[in-house]
Order: sequence, then structure tokens, then C-alpha cells
Amino acid sequence: MSFTQPEPATQRLTRSELAVPGVNPALFDKAAKSAADVIFLDLEDAVAPDDKPQARKNVIAALNDIDWGRKVMAVRINGLDTHYMYRDVIDLVENCPRLDMLVIPKVGVPADVYALDMLVTQIEQATGRSKRIGFEALIETALGMANIEAIARSSRRLEALAFGSGDFAASTRARTTIIGGLHPEYGVLSDRDVQGNRSYQQTDPWHAAQARLLVACRAYGLRPIDGPYGDFKDPEGYLAAARRVAALGYEGKWAIHPTQIEAANLVFSPSPEEVAKARRIVDAMAQAAREGKGAVQVDGRLVDIANIRMAQNLLQKADAIAGR
Repeated sequence: MSFTQPEPATQRLTRSELAVPGVNPALFDKAAKSAADVIFLDLEDAVAPDDKPQARKNVIAALNDIDWGRKVMAVRINGLDTHYMYRDVIDLVENCPRLDMLVIPKVGVPADVYALDMLVTQIEQATGRSKRIGFEALIETALGMANIEAIARSSRRLEALAFGSGDFAASTRARTTIIGGLHPEYGVLSDRDVQGNRSYQQTDPWHAAQARLLVACRAYGLRPIDGPYGDFKDPEGYLAAARRVAALGYEGKWAIHPTQIEAANLVFSPSPEEVAKARRIVDAMAQAAREGKGAVQVDGRLVDIANIRMAQNLLQKADAIAGR
């Protein structure tokens, strides 16, 4: 593998990642029947301290007893700075063969991921576990963002980085109205036009952090995932937030309520028109290769090897969606 082309992480369809509180088993069956690509059962922020032992038992039982179909199953464990984390990891990895991934909150330095990797590796070796556990690391602090490139290459188990704007705002002491939302004072004022009028436009306070996370992921073969949008009664706001990160190159977004799943699946799925064009590009380039050409025209535009790579990426995702 060339150093300019990192080996990609385990391929998974992750357009929508539905968060389900581990303390509320009544929601588990509904989550299993939902259209979410990923379900992550939450032991961290959604669970009060006194309820964490019972939530852990609920999650273990659910992973073993409920038919989750072909969904990617993950659990957000408690932070490495708590005394709940080690028991979360040991009990889950030892007792849940259905578990695919662990979501690691508030990752700040590469050693956080290394420590968890070491523990999981020992459990897998001791138990003879056949399915390797993957990691999704939450970047939601200033420290984590400052070390994001080193975190991105910290472990071969690492598959994705997710941006958590809520805790990130708290860490950076940013003013915010809702988790993942905009702020009315974060914007730009235009110069005066010929009539002397000026206009004000809101801009995205999370763009710089999201772009940095995206680059770190793509540099090291990881999936970039956007975190929650807190106001689940604002579907237009969620849709706009999802579209912004999809335009950057993100592969999915968290959903904190089932009503957000459909929007995430729609935004992070290629359209039929995009799929058809990608197939035309792949077919045209295959024909060009047979004829000894390095480039060809498709729909009146010149395409080359870079275009075919983009087309192949899109078709791979389309095939994964069809398989779901």
C-alpha cells in the first residue's frame, strides 16, 4: 500500500447512527426495527451515574437476545476518566458476540485509544473471540481536536472519528444555542452596496472543526461521522446540518431520535442520477483502457483516473445500500 493511499478501515454502511439510551430497554425493539444503519446503545451521557450498572446489564441482554438484523451494533462506553469504563469493556467484549464496535467518548490523546486497544486485545485473546471489535472515537474536546491527526493513526482498530459539537462547545467555551445548531451572532456582514445597504448572513461555527476532522479521517483511511443535532423537533435544521457535512465528504450523522433517521439516510445516499453517471464513467473508462486511452469524455466532459476513483467510491456505497 502506497503511503499516499492509506489502507481503508473496515467497510461499513454508516449513513445514520441511532443513539439509544441503555437505561431504557423499552426503546430497544423499536430501534431494531428502524431503518438506521448503526445502532449505538449508550452507557455514557444518556445514563445517570446510579443507573449505569443496570444500563450495562440491559445492553448486554439486548445484544444477545434481540434480532438486530444486519445493523452495525455499537455501544458508547463511559469515558476513560471514569471508573465505569473498564467494566463496560470487559463485560461487553466477553459476553456479546454480536457487538461490532465501541464508541469511545472524549478521546483527547492517542494513548486513550491505545489503552483501550490493549484491553480489548487481551480480552479477545483470552476468550478466543472471532469477531474483531472496531472503534469509533468521539472528538469532542479542544484537546482531542489539537491531537486529531495523531489520534487518527493511533490504532488499527480505529474505523471512524465522530465530531461532537455539544461537548466541544463546552470545552472551547463557545456560545451555542443547541447542540449542532448555529448561533445568531456567528456570521458575516457584507460591504455596502451602491445604495448603502448591508446584509448579514449566518455562517457555520462548526465548519473549521468538521473540516479538520474530515481531513484527518481521509488521510488515515477512517470514516468521518457528524455527531448529534439536539433539537429533534427541527427537521429542517437537522437536514441542513446533514447536507453541509455531506457536501464536505462525511459518510453519516448521528440521530438522537428516530425521526432523524430518514433524513440521514437520504442525505448520505447517492441519488439515482449520481449512480447512473458513475456507472457511465466506469464503463467509459473500461472501454478507454481497452483502447489504450488514459482519458475519455462522458456527458461532454473529460474524465480521467481521478474521476473513476470517485465513481467507484460512489458505486461501492450504492451497492452497500442495495445490500441493506
